[in-house]
Amino acid sequence: MTAKYQDTKMSLEDRVDSLLSEMTIDEKIAQLSAVWAYEVLDGLTFSEEKAKRHFQHGIGQITRIGGATNHDAVGTGQIANEIQAFLMQHTRLKIPAIVHEESCSGYMAKGATCFPQSIGIASTWDDTIARRVGEVIRQQMRAAGAHQALAPLLDVTRDPRWGRIEETFGEDPYLVAQMGIGYVQGLQGEQLSEGVIATGKHFVGYGISEGGMNWAPAHIPQRELREVYLYPFEAVVRAANLGSIMPGYHELDGIPCHHNKQLLVDVLRDTWGFDGIVVSDYFAVNMLHEYHHVARDKVQAAQFAVQAGVDVELPSRDVYGESLLQAITAGLVTVDEVNELVRRILAMKFRLGLFENPYVDTSRTLEVFDNQEQRHLARTAAQKSIILLKNEAQLLPLRASALKKLAVIGPNAHNTRNMVGDYAYPCHIESLLEMRDEDNVFATPMPEDVERVQEFVPMQSILEAITAKVGDGVEIAYAQGCDVFSQDDAGFAEAVEVASGADVAVVVVGDRAGLTDECTTGESRDRATLGLLGVQERLVQSIVATGTPTVVVFVSGRPLATPWIANHVPAIVEAWLPGEEGGAAVADVLFGDYNPSGRLPVTVPRSVGQVPIYYAHKPSGGRSHWKGTYVDESNEPLYAFGYGLSYSTFEYSNLTLSADTIDVHGSVDISCVVTNTSDVGGEEVVQLYVHDVEADVTRPLQELRGYTRIFLQPGEQMQVTFTLSAHQLGFYNRQMRYVVEPGVIDIGIGAASNDIRLTGSFSITGEVSDVASQKIFTTPVRAVSLGSVQA
Repeated sequence: MTAKYQDTKMSLEDRVDSLLSEMTIDEKIAQLSAVWAYEVLDGLTFSEEKAKRHFQHGIGQITRIGGATNHDAVGTGQIANEIQAFLMQHTRLKIPAIVHEESCSGYMAKGATCFPQSIGIASTWDDTIARRVGEVIRQQMRAAGAHQALAPLLDVTRDPRWGRIEETFGEDPYLVAQMGIGYVQGLQGEQLSEGVIATGKHFVGYGISEGGMNWAPAHIPQRELREVYLYPFEAVVRAANLGSIMPGYHELDGIPCHHNKQLLVDVLRDTWGFDGIVVSDYFAVNMLHEYHHVARDKVQAAQFAVQAGVDVELPSRDVYGESLLQAITAGLVTVDEVNELVRRILAMKFRLGLFENPYVDTSRTLEVFDNQEQRHLARTAAQKSIILLKNEAQLLPLRASALKKLAVIGPNAHNTRNMVGDYAYPCHIESLLEMRDEDNVFATPMPEDVERVQEFVPMQSILEAITAKVGDGVEIAYAQGCDVFSQDDAGFAEAVEVASGADVAVVVVGDRAGLTDECTTGESRDRATLGLLGVQERLVQSIVATGTPTVVVFVSGRPLATPWIANHVPAIVEAWLPGEEGGAAVADVLFGDYNPSGRLPVTVPRSVGQVPIYYAHKPSGGRSHWKGTYVDESNEPLYAFGYGLSYSTFEYSNLTLSADTIDVHGSVDISCVVTNTSDVGGEEVVQLYVHDVEADVTRPLQELRGYTRIFLQPGEQMQVTFTLSAHQLGFYNRQMRYVVEPGVIDIGIGAASNDIRLTGSFSITGEVSDVASQKIFTTPVRAVSLGSVQA
């Protein structure tokens, strides 16, 4: 007999209510928890015996079939099918599970496309790229039986000491919001029954922690919290219907985020209208007891998390198990409170279409895994993410025809492992092995046959890509020189010898991303300094001392404070962690087959002592009054937010505004003309900044409020028009109301936050207006070619 809740003609609400009414308390609690995929495996084989123990009353989620086992995509899909079949055939209510996976730089699984790490995606300043990456992740995850991605990070981060800065979209709330909207739209698709739940994390302020240290408290005033750190989350919830939120591990003003009802209910649900699910960060519910010490035991931790609105405990059943049952029995948690959480989980499973289609067709899985089209996108994303920081005397692009011998040197020159971000597949296999082998808070059992997996997708190193690029006509001489982290300089002599006989030396230095002790960037790999680690800078100095023209390529997870290199190396390229096609993309840029167009999504400091340093500071910020600079250091960054060079040059002209005055509910068109004044076709990122000249509370001197990428042929002109709404100029006044005030707004259009080419202003008239419910998060931009000035 078919249960009522299986009737697809019923409304979603009625189906949820029908199913909920049939559930026992044990079945309800089971929906609030998860199990690791390997907990129901014998080696790599599904175990019905283990499933009977773990799935007696059903289960809410399955943790990382692809990301925490050694299965390929087909094997992952088969395990997902076996888990769903067990739930459908051997549990009373036949409730399917949500399978979640990581997806910071692509679906984190063996054989899945590995894109540039998020900070690289942000460097494209192209939310279409973010959306297309999300679409690929959706296709691959769905084909392998997964339904929720634990991404994107919507953390605004202004402290590069923090190891997870590589996972973010940078320092600016507007840029983070636009990238987040694009990524979430790509992941979730037009309808969730064919999409993947996106998870905005880490709610909120996780990226501005005390000392730049992971899990440390964040000290954020309420107005700044709302205007800067909450802004991207609000934008993605309201503009892209974000399906899930993950609170941060940290605390705000003494309240851990998993115990913060004001954030998770009052702001998220009641004010913004969020109707998705809140999932815990891994182990974070138990941390209310064992780490933050706000709960006396796991029973009280269960109470606090339930009442704060945490719907699901990840990654495995712990507090939301026997401890939650005890909390209910003791009257600390009511059944109604549990029902509220379960209702949201069931609604999400119905929205995903899991009751009708719990299985995947594994015979077609590989059709959408790392195919030619996806690899092309990975290469395009990597190309657009690369930033040319310096190009003295036009050393770049290199011309193979002008080279007899090219030296390629450095620890990241011939290393594909170090081109991927900390949430790439091999990094997490390494991490799980370390967790298994160490007796620490994360210790978990792992199958003995899980291996360290380096070549999880085919990749070329930068050395290999350069060699393929130049062919047989150029001699390539390689020397590693040193490691990323080691103090061993025994390889210097070979590197110097290689460089001494070359026409040009390309030195590739930077980071190794991951979560293990040998990594220099990534989760829990925070830094007290921001230069190159080990002896890498000395290696660069040794190569420069040979007199050979030198190009430095950073393959790094964070902005690096390297003033010596900035002052003494003629050409510098920031490649971030460029993913599976990163080697080819770097070679494309070095040899001019792709004209670099990436722009910095963060401010690069000169030294760690400048931190925090960011472009959107207040009138009293950014300098030491009245002298201006530090005693021992400049107050200016090494490289500014929005900065990046090109092999082309661009001129800005003809600033026009459609109106000098607008109403508090009006808008203004702001136009300019951009001309390619070089003989090389290239892309320019046109950036719009605003400043509220006089307001009820102090306002940043610059705020990004629009940008667009345009491609111009030599001599081509293009008119770019931003339509700026007054509602995008709102702020939280002294009464903490989000208002638009009358007054003067200065605007600037340029190529970077410190390279403003055109300036103007307009006025807002009318009464102070509360527009909290009428926020606009995106500035529409139009670009129209005006033809060539050389025609």
